[in-house]
Amino acid sequence: MNAPSAPVPFSPVWHAELDLAYARAGDATRPVRRRHAGPLRVQKHLYPEGPRVCQHILVHPPGGIAGGDRLEIAAEVGSGAWAQLTSPGAAKWYRAAAPATQRLRLRVAAGATLEWLPQETIVYSAAQAELATRIELEGDARLFHWDIVALGRPASGERFAAGRYRAALDIRRDGRLLWHERQCLDGGDGLLDSPVGLDGAPVFATLLASGEIDAELLARCRELPGRVRGDLTQLPDLLVGRCLADQALDARAWLIDLWRLLRPALLGRDALPPRIWST
Repeated sequence: MNAPSAPVPFSPVWHAELDLAYARAGDATRPVRRRHAGPLRVQKHLYPEGPRVCQHILVHPPGGIAGGDRLEIAAEVGSGAWAQLTSPGAAKWYRAAAPATQRLRLRVAAGATLEWLPQETIVYSAAQAELATRIELEGDARLFHWDIVALGRPASGERFAAGRYRAALDIRRDGRLLWHERQCLDGGDGLLDSPVGLDGAPVFATLLASGEIDAELLARCRELPGRVRGDLTQLPDLLVGRCLADQALDARAWLIDLWRLLRPALLGRDALPPRIWST
């Protein structure tokens, strides 16, 4: 007589991994590795600009990230290839009693280009979000990277009254540190309203682009109209843009306007917004 098997405990925690790689084949960029585990995918690769630029849309089917969830994303762009990665909508970090984590590792080989252009990250009040990003550039690799964070849900009037948000970002070129940043924000902290912090703005965004632009283009970028408080700084080999906003849509619109101006100058191609941004 067979004894009844022990019930498998239900766990609502999701562990997901995605590993991507791109290579140049003639005049085209082709995905050459696409491994996944758990609920993390990319949709079919697209070529709205022709074969040179491979566009992928990263999808997290559960629609949100809860306590204990762990996401691991890696992407490697081989020599001469060009990958553009975005998302179909906002990433939502739900309130939770335990931390949820995301680890992002990006490597861009010499002669390659990576555009990392996700839509916004919404961190609910009482969420515990921990994010870490490491980007390795080799030789003359090119990078266009942005990040939009909404603390609480501004559209519904929810403030980030509890929980925590932790983010780490390192960018290196040939092992040399270009950018090192740590963000530590707690729910209800005075820094959220302080003039030396977020000054009451629930949304903040950062743009980081490799390379340098001339003073005339920098002035044009600074003169862009928008419903944000933003500015740009040219550092050696890195252009940095920052803004504060009341709504994520306003921050995203400002970043897209900057991308339209900067992409031709830094990457040599006109900006063609992904169709997913309009759906």
